[in-house]
Amino acid sequence: MVDRGLVLRKISELAEYQQQLQEFKGITVRQYRDDWKKQRIVERTLQMMIETCLDMANHLIADQGYRVPVSYADIFKVLGENKVLGKKLADRLEKMAKFRNVLVHQYEKIEAEIIVGLLKKNLGDFNQFKKAVVGFVQNPQNLK
Repeated sequence: MVDRGLVLRKISELAEYQQQLQEFKGITVRQYRDDWKKQRIVERTLQMMIETCLDMANHLIADQGYRVPVSYADIFKVLGENKVLGKKLADRLEKMAKFRNVLVHQYEKIEAEIIVGLLKKNLGDFNQFKKAVVGFVQNPQNLK
């Protein structure tokens, strides 16, 4: 059974992280490059946001008995396959999961342009993910 309390806590965490990143939304590539503190804050917060989504997704996958994902990126693909997420959102979140791996394992190679672009264009993906999860969990017909 889906632990609604867990899902709500994770959604609350995600909202908090998003709020924290709002102050960096207007940052330029140069400002980002020139301030290592901003880099750490933004990169770590993005990592935590992605991992929070992965946690929620894994919980739904396990609870619903969907196929076992083979990678972090595959987690969102599984949700797409099972209509928890729309295809376009699942594709974008798959890329986020791959980006999470770069943040964690190849942090010396992160390009400022990618981070700044993500801040300006892709933070809405997290809102769409929250809405999809809440919609899925609130509909008793979806839950096994």
